[in-house]
Amino acid sequence: MSNEGVTEITNPRRVLAVSLEVSSHHLSRVVKDLSGTHPTPSPTLSGITHPLPLTTPYYTTTLPLWLDLIEDPEDWAETFLSPEAKEVLEALGGLVVVFEVPKSRGDANTKHDEQLLIEHVGRVVKDGLGGWGWDGVAIAVGLGADSEGVWEDMCSEAGMEFILVSGNEAEGARNEFGEKVGIARALEALQANDWTALLATDDDYLNENEESERTGAKDGLDDEDDDFDFGFYGEKSDFEGLKQAILEATLEREGVDLENLAETSAEGSGQKGPSKENKGKEPEDEEGEEDISEEDVQKIERMMSKLKAVREMGEGMPEEERRRLARRAVDEVMKEL
Repeated sequence: MSNEGVTEITNPRRVLAVSLEVSSHHLSRVVKDLSGTHPTPSPTLSGITHPLPLTTPYYTTTLPLWLDLIEDPEDWAETFLSPEAKEVLEALGGLVVVFEVPKSRGDANTKHDEQLLIEHVGRVVKDGLGGWGWDGVAIAVGLGADSEGVWEDMCSEAGMEFILVSGNEAEGARNEFGEKVGIARALEALQANDWTALLATDDDYLNENEESERTGAKDGLDDEDDDFDFGFYGEKSDFEGLKQAILEATLEREGVDLENLAETSAEGSGQKGPSKENKGKEPEDEEGEEDISEEDVQKIERMMSKLKAVREMGEGMPEEERRRLARRAVDEVMKEL
């Protein structure tokens, strides 16, 4: 086949593929059937990225397939619907849920774990991605038999196309409507999607002056900052402020009195008495300013998780786009801190 007119998508949107933790072998099987290669656990499938090559008469690309194992569907959905997961959802162009179709039908009082999985992943699809109006593809791959058609209705309500994989599909098999079935249909659904990533522009969150000032920021970072920047670029002052907040949170957790520590530090540097800015302030005001609550500690931990998620999301992106993504994430983190 001639490559003339075929577009190469070098920076595609991402695919998130999930299953229950107890069904990791099913997730591995489906990923292998879709991509042609088995994913390599490290030490589990959760958190790894696997390549999914796609070739059509119109484009060719290799999708980064993020794998995740879900222990508690409700907690998982809350995490992905949190503000910290915004950038992750924005990078997605596809979502694949893999589950084993239960042999018996559950009821309102005794729902199967698979039912809870579909319901809560459906919350992310509808509330986080936009449901059927999302410009991505969401499919639920059920392994087994669905003789009553229950799962098709349930997945449809969750904003996902249900694809049954019995394991007995003949090559090239189609249903009564002439549509592909099984893994072939799942692959077709992925191929039909638009994987072109929307590139951010400077106007989205930086003006031209800010961008020019930050050009070459990576070259100016020393080894200490390189260890801290999670593999993406940012301005030294941003990371210094974040490190200071994390240090204070750590000291608070270890039971260190920050106020006494500040006074000791001031005495050691020759500073005596209150500064002009603090003179006349009530003691309780100063204590309130220095105190870091457990809620603050949790906020910082969430911010750290967000930065790590952005680092993973930036893998494989062009350098310029990775810089912009990191810049936006750091700006949002600093605002919250």
